Amino acid sequence: MRRSLGAKTVVTTLAAGLAASMLAACGADSGDDGPVELTFWSWAPNIEKVVDAWNADHPEIQVTLSKQAGGGDIVTKLLTANQAGNPPDLAQVEYQSLPTLVSNDVLADIAELAGDAQSAFADGVWQQVTLGTDAVYAIPQDAGPMMLYYRADLFEQFGLTVPATWDEFARTARDLRTRTTDHYLATFSANDPGWFAGLAQQAGAAWWAIDGEAWRVSVDDAATRQVAEFWGGLVDEDVVDDQPMYTPEWNQALNDGTLLAWPSAIWGPGVLAGNAADTEGLWEMAPLPQWTEGADVTGNWGGSSTGVTEASPHREAAVEFATWMNTDPAATELLVRESAIYPAARDAQTGPALADPPAFFANQPDFYPLAQEIADTAAGFTWGPNVNVTYQTYMDSFAAAITDGTPFVDAVAAMQTATVDDMRDNGFTIAE
Repeated sequence: MRRSLGAKTVVTTLAAGLAASMLAACGADSGDDGPVELTFWSWAPNIEKVVDAWNADHPEIQVTLSKQAGGGDIVTKLLTANQAGNPPDLAQVEYQSLPTLVSNDVLADIAELAGDAQSAFADGVWQQVTLGTDAVYAIPQDAGPMMLYYRADLFEQFGLTVPATWDEFARTARDLRTRTTDHYLATFSANDPGWFAGLAQQAGAAWWAIDGEAWRVSVDDAATRQVAEFWGGLVDEDVVDDQPMYTPEWNQALNDGTLLAWPSAIWGPGVLAGNAADTEGLWEMAPLPQWTEGADVTGNWGGSSTGVTEASPHREAAVEFATWMNTDPAATELLVRESAIYPAARDAQTGPALADPPAFFANQPDFYPLAQEIADTAAGFTWGPNVNVTYQTYMDSFAAAITDGTPFVDAVAAMQTATVDDMRDNGFTIAE
């Protein structure tokens, strides 16, 4: 977290925030005349329909929605509003942004109020709102489990088998290039740090951890180096492409079959429908290849949660709303149908709103049952307080590695150095 992002002048350590007790009593939720009034910031499309449904059934707790921009914008606004003493009661927050807000005393530890909410979510998702501690800083809303999308027609045309392991993925990439020089199995994208982070999670990476009064930073751990070396080797062999995602060239490659596969996340069908509309019905989805044969684990790419602010005088009511919105069957059905999210709550992942596959994958009726099986296997992960620095260094260093032909592990080392240096500059204690 950098001061340029709106962090307070004196940056507190997260460890201090974790040690703070919940001194603000929840008794403020009762005793007032009229309903409890909550304010909620969110960027999810049509989220107002979910809020309206709550308000209609809960006259004693009324929620006023304020639509915001997502990503770093809402984090900056929350930091600013907190400094000014007027943050909302609740806010939608990406998992990777939680530590920044916790370390700046924006979000409350709601562990004592969350009840048995944990039981509604897979362990890997729940860990992202605890920061690997006994605290709870939000209720999960949506998840981004990763899987492999592939052109079933082209796999058949070239006589390829869907790879179950990353070793098989590499062999498939090589086999394809012996049969055609016009196609690649996939591309390595230097502009997608979230994609790389999800692949590293699957391999067992643990980039941040809280160690007593300090942070332990291991962006260059063995798992992350393994992922980097794997993809770097395939790029060097010219058996996977090295072009970034989300460019006109990438869209064209998806459309014309130059790329046969895309390791992505649950929201991938929407991207494919928007960028490769002519290929509808030609793709299928499978679990990510595994590092160990017979293993069953994935990573997450994306997702958000609903946090309650330290300054809220109505934490108990706020937690009640956040839990309802993200676990109640009627609420989660609205989130799926109206806000187009993949719910974090396990039961909602096979609810009526997801009974049918995405239209783009109508050829795969078991799309969502398979997706839920995959989502259950997501590895846990603790985010750190300066993900923005780590991600920017990823983009800079991997782009340079592709241009210069330097080892990908050097880019990982640069991510580690930049992350640690920035945290020290901002007053965090780093465990050696």
